[in-house]
Amino acid sequence: MSDKKRVSRRQFLNYTLTGVGGFMAAGMLAPMVRFAIDPVLQKQEGGTMHSVISVDEITNEPQRVEWTVDQVDAWYESQVQKTAWVYNDENGDILALSPICTHLGCTVDWASNDQYPDQFYCPCHGGRYTKDGVNVKGTPPTAPLPVYEHEVKEGMLYLGDSKSRKGA
Repeated sequence: MSDKKRVSRRQFLNYTLTGVGGFMAAGMLAPMVRFAIDPVLQKQEGGTMHSVISVDEITNEPQRVEWTVDQVDAWYESQVQKTAWVYNDENGDILALSPICTHLGCTVDWASNDQYPDQFYCPCHGGRYTKDGVNVKGTPPTAPLPVYEHEVKEGMLYLGDSKSRKGA
């Protein structure tokens, strides 16, 4: 006689069904896990810089510049209009501000309100920013306007992605 334990039919079916169920569960979960971690695995491209204005055209007064970028959302490709307020500050450095209010995302305009001629004004809730994009205390915005990454090449200003700033 043999000392080996024999597997009963019931144990064999239990092992088989557990194994098949495990393979089925793994087959269903693998695509979901891949979908969840795929964005983390994708290489992040550095922000593409876009030529927007000649450096000679930039003044000490903020001026609105616009450009378009190609945007891909899954299978849908489109062109999106971007905007920035660009000017030379007191030191002669170029400053490019996003026109998106940090309160609720409305668009701010330079000197659009007669009561505040030297400020950015948000018409949605009366938000105000100083010329350098810092929010005025006591108004709805709680953070300064974001600043665009920029570089100057061959006499042209190139703008990239906007970056949030700290402060209040």
